[in-house]
Amino acid sequence: MTADHQNGHEQDDVLEEKSVDSAQTEENESTESNEDEVLNAEIVEESSEGTDLQKEIEALKASELRIRADFDNFRRRTNEENAKRVKFASQSVIEKLIPLIDNFERALQVNATSEDAKQIQSGVDMIHRQLLDVLNAEQVEVIEAVGQPFDPNFHQAVMQEPSDEFESGIVTMELQKGYTMHGRVIRPSMVKVAE
Repeated sequence: MTADHQNGHEQDDVLEEKSVDSAQTEENESTESNEDEVLNAEIVEESSEGTDLQKEIEALKASELRIRADFDNFRRRTNEENAKRVKFASQSVIEKLIPLIDNFERALQVNATSEDAKQIQSGVDMIHRQLLDVLNAEQVEVIEAVGQPFDPNFHQAVMQEPSDEFESGIVTMELQKGYTMHGRVIRPSMVKVAE
C-alpha cells in the first residue's frame, strides 16, 4: 500500500470517528436536552401542582374561617334568644295578673262607709300592693297616658273628643292602664284623644 492510500484510510477512519463522535455528541446533547425538557416539565408540573395545592389550602382556610364565623354568630344569636326567653318567661303569667290588678283598683275606688268594709278594703289594698311589688320585680311598668301625646306604639285610641284643656293629639283620659315589661308593651293603654 502506498502511503497516500494508507493516509486516505487513516483520514477516512478519522473522519468516521469524527462523524461517530459528532453523532454521539449530538445524541448526547439531544438526550441531555430531552432530559432538561423532562426536568423542566416536571418542575413546571410540580410548581403547578404546588400552586393548585396552595390554592386549595387557601380555599380550605377561607372555608374554615367562614364556618367559624357562622358558628360564632349562631352561638351569639342562641345566647341572645335564651336571654330573651328567660327575661320574658313570666310574661304570660303577668298578662293574666293584669286584669286582677284592674279589679283590685276598682275595688279600692269604692267608698267604704262601715267599719267592716274599711277593714276589707284595707286587706284588698295590701294584696294590691303585693301584686304591684311582684310586677315591679319583673320590671313591669305602667304606661303614662294622660297629658302625653298619642303614640300608637303605647296607646290604643277608642275615642276622640274636642277638648279645651288639651291640644289636638294629646291623651285626655285613660280608660284602661297599659303596661310594659322590660320596655316591651304587654298591654297598650286604652285612651281618649283630643281632636
